[in-house]
Formats: sequence, structure tokens, C-alpha cells
Amino acid sequence: MVVFVVTRKETTPFDGQKPGTSGLRKKVVVFQQPNYLHNFVQSTFDALTSEKVKGATLVVSGDGRYFSKDAIQIIIKMAAANGVRRIWVGLNGLLSTPAVSCVIRERVGADGSKATGAFILTASHNPGGPHEDFGIKYNMENGGPAPEAITDKIYANTKTIKEYLIAENLPDVDISTIGVTKFTGPEGSYDVEVFDSSSDYVELMKSIFDFESIQKLLASPKFTFCYDALHGVAGAYAKRIFVEELGAKESSLLNCTPKEDFGGGHPDPNLTYAKELVLRMGLGKSNPQDEPPEFGAAADGDADRNMILGKRFFVTPSDSVAIIAANAVQSIPYFSSGLKGVARSMPTSAALDVVAQNLSLKFFEVPTGWKFFGNLMDAGLCSICGEESFGTGSDHIREKDGIWAVLAWLSILAYKNKDSLNGDKLVTVEDIVHQHWATYGRHFYTRYDYENVDAAGAKELMSYLVNIQSSLQEVNKIIKGTRLDVSDVVDADEFEYKDPVDGSVSKHQGIRFLFADGSRLVFRLSGTGSEGATIRLYIEQYVKDSSKTSRDSQEALAPLVEVALKLSKLQEFTGRSAPTVIT
Repeated sequence: MVVFVVTRKETTPFDGQKPGTSGLRKKVVVFQQPNYLHNFVQSTFDALTSEKVKGATLVVSGDGRYFSKDAIQIIIKMAAANGVRRIWVGLNGLLSTPAVSCVIRERVGADGSKATGAFILTASHNPGGPHEDFGIKYNMENGGPAPEAITDKIYANTKTIKEYLIAENLPDVDISTIGVTKFTGPEGSYDVEVFDSSSDYVELMKSIFDFESIQKLLASPKFTFCYDALHGVAGAYAKRIFVEELGAKESSLLNCTPKEDFGGGHPDPNLTYAKELVLRMGLGKSNPQDEPPEFGAAADGDADRNMILGKRFFVTPSDSVAIIAANAVQSIPYFSSGLKGVARSMPTSAALDVVAQNLSLKFFEVPTGWKFFGNLMDAGLCSICGEESFGTGSDHIREKDGIWAVLAWLSILAYKNKDSLNGDKLVTVEDIVHQHWATYGRHFYTRYDYENVDAAGAKELMSYLVNIQSSLQEVNKIIKGTRLDVSDVVDADEFEYKDPVDGSVSKHQGIRFLFADGSRLVFRLSGTGSEGATIRLYIEQYVKDSSKTSRDSQEALAPLVEVALKLSKLQEFTGRSAPTVIT
């Protein structure tokens, strides 16, 4: 057995190691600088209480992107030196972000051990490869992302760090083979266990959903299915769940081999980047040669995001969470006794609000970032939640969960079609959405992303928007000078959230303009990029009249888009004449 020694290595701080909404994300070449990753990991250990480090069990895995394998070995050596008792690593270093949350919450080691936290190595939906992005974040004992109190400590530590601890003579662990590697050091035994990436997660999914009813749906010759992992970590789960457990054809799976560079693509499940799936589902500029499948879905790099498609039909994430919430009790066994409450992020459309109001459910509007949902869930206040950025989930874990969302939709389709599988026509994704709009009204909604804009220009834009909110009269004068068919702004603010559970206050969470007819404009700086700034503009209009809910979304929103661009002087501040992505 290898006996390791602890070395204290001198280091100096790096600028800019502030964790965003989902950890620290930078280019790979930044993380490859000597001591860069080491500084952040040590700063994280130092931000945690002693009992969460000394003698603890930690999970270390991620989406498999470039530099992950190197990072895992570094963290294993540093964890040993910091007194961690054991490390759990998914086979080949692969664990989806929702699976990490599941493992923290559900997995029990052979010796009865439970994980108290995890380092997740992912930059989520950002590209991977030697010249692309890498990321790291820490999740807590509830399975959710570290709260701001911890990430603020981590950041403070990165600015003052002088040394880190590492077991340099610890040999690299083979993470390609399931098994336990044992070491010993100054504080006793240290184990690294490599385990199956999917088994814990699959068992959790089987406890939530009625797999038998989904199997019957997938077995119907009238129902066709397609799932695109975009060469992300979802591929490690797709074959096991959709093919082996649910009986889908293997030909239903697209890009389900995880790759360090995501096959050269951008693993973001939207209409711009999931090109192959979009084309197959009949939503591309050219028509597919074959009839599109009835149902399609995609995942991002770490499998916490999802995109839901019907045949020639796109479901907005805002509608998706509302439809899941409206149908969950009847369709999903886990929710059969009712929902505790629902929640959405502030920029997400108000479609979920209307469902909550109609079903008399507790409702919460929170800042962007899953940790805010986690607090509500831990307090028993929320069952289902979602973000417009393709994130949907429930209280089964404390992360958004892309495969869970797909299984939720398949469950709804199975329920709606339980008496139709032998009939002439199935109830389709489009049918379900149109039924929902007829019942609750439609929130026309779009998001414009301006990626990698100059950070200084982005900050000037946000400051300008805050300043003009002081005079709604001036705001409405600009609006009427642009479009007479857009109603007046009746309220405007910079969103601030007081957590009902712990009383913490989160400020500067996005700039809102609220119109008399229920329309909204929201401007927000995203914290998920690795360089520059990403400005997100959210545009929403609510229509209750069912005769008007089938209009083209971009056409319906065109007047508000024009007003948003004029009001914000977005081109003037950013130099951009068009967004990078429109969703």
C-alpha cells in the first residue's frame, strides 16, 4: 500500500477566481496555468467547516470535457493532503450534474459512508476542447450548489491564498476500472473508489416514474422517439435508460458517445446548436427525408439542461415546466399525493404562475441559480421548478435534471395516450401544448443572447437601464415614440430576492420593465460564460384569448422586440446589430 506524505506548496493568488451562478468557468489554458486549479480547490477546502473535509467522503467527477482527467487526479491528491477519508469517482470520471446530486443524497458506501459534498468538473453547456472551456463547482451535503455564503468565502480565500496542500507522491488512480484503490497517510486510511456512473441515478428514476407505462408508449408502432446527447455526459445514461430499461431502439439515440470536445460541437440544447436533432424533428430550414419522430429531446454537456420537441414543434422551457406541473399529479407516481409548491427563476415566463394560481399551489419567483430552488425544497415548500434556460427539475435532487424532464414528458404522453395506443391517432406533444394554452392562456416568449460582448459596455448598458427606471414617464415616451401598439410600463425595478427560508437577500438579479397588459422586458448579465459578458434580453407577452394563441411567436413579439432594442440602446452599448442566439 502506498504511503503518501503531505507537502505544503507556496503559491500566489490569481485574479478573477470568483465563482458565478454555477462555479468557476474559464478557458482550459487558464486552468492549465501552474497552481491555478490548485488555488481554487484549496480555497474551497478552506471555506468548508472541518467536519466537511477531515474524514469526509467527497464525490469528484463531471461531464468528461477536456482537462477533466487531469483535474480529477489533482483533486484526489489535494483531498488526501487535506484529510479527506475517501473519494468517489464515476467510471472514467463521468457523472452528470444531476447524477452527482443523486449520489450525494442517495449512495451509501460498502462501509456505510455517505458523501458530504462534491467537486463537479463541468462548464455545462459551454464548448469543450483544448482551446475551449473548463469549469469547477462545489456542491453541498444536500446535493445542491454551494450557497453564496460559501462561494463568497471561496472567492475571498482565492484573493489571499499563500499555500496549498498536496500529496505529490500519490500515484494517479486508474479511473477507467471499477474498484477501490487504498492508500495511507499521516491521518490514516485514504480510499479512492471508482463506481458505475449510472446505477444510482437509474434506480432513482425508476422510483419516480412508471417505467412500464413509458415502455408501452415506446413500444407503440405509432410513437417514434429521438434523443440527442450532443456528445455530452448524458450519453452515459441514455442507452441504459432509454434502450435497456424502456425498450427504445438504439437508432433513436444521436451523439450519445461522450467526447472531451463534444465532437467539436456546442453542447447547448437549443434550436441553434442542436442542429442534427432540429433537422430530424422537421424544424430545420430544409425538410428531413424521413417523417420526423413524434418526440425529440436533447441534453447539454453535463445533462442538467433539456430541450423538448414534438414533430415540427418546439416547446419553450417556460411552457415545459408549466405543463409538467399541470400534469404531474396524474402522470407521475412520485407526485401522486400532490405538489408542495412550484417555483421559477425571475426571467422565466409567467406560464407557471398561472398554473399555480389555477391549482392553488404555493408559488415562488427566485433569482437565476438552482441553489435558490434548493433552499425551498429543503424546507418542503417546492416540488417542481424551472428556468427558461432549458433547466427543469424537482425535489428528487437539488440540481436541474435533463433526463428527468424527458421522462416527465414521456410520462405525460403515456398518460394522455393510455387509451389511444391502439387507436388511429396519438395525442401529440403539440396537442398537449395547445390544450395547455386553451386552459391557461399563452405566454409568448423569446430570449436574445448577446455572447462575449465587451464587459465594460455590458456594465454601462445595465447602469443606463437602472437610471432610466427612475422616470417611467420618460420610459413611456420612448416606447410611444417607437411603437404606438405597445402598452405603457407601469412598474420597473432591479429584481431583489429575500429568501423565505434563511432570510438572505440577493440583489442586482436583473432589470425588469413590467407593462400594463402583463408583458415584460428583462435584461440580465449571465454568469455562465468563461470570458467577456453575456447579455440576456427576455421578452414576454401574455394572451388569454384562445383564438390568438396560435400566432407565430416572433411575429407576436415583434413590437416588444423593437421597443426593447430602442429603449436599451443595446446596439449603441455593445456594437452588436443582432443577437448571437435567439431562443
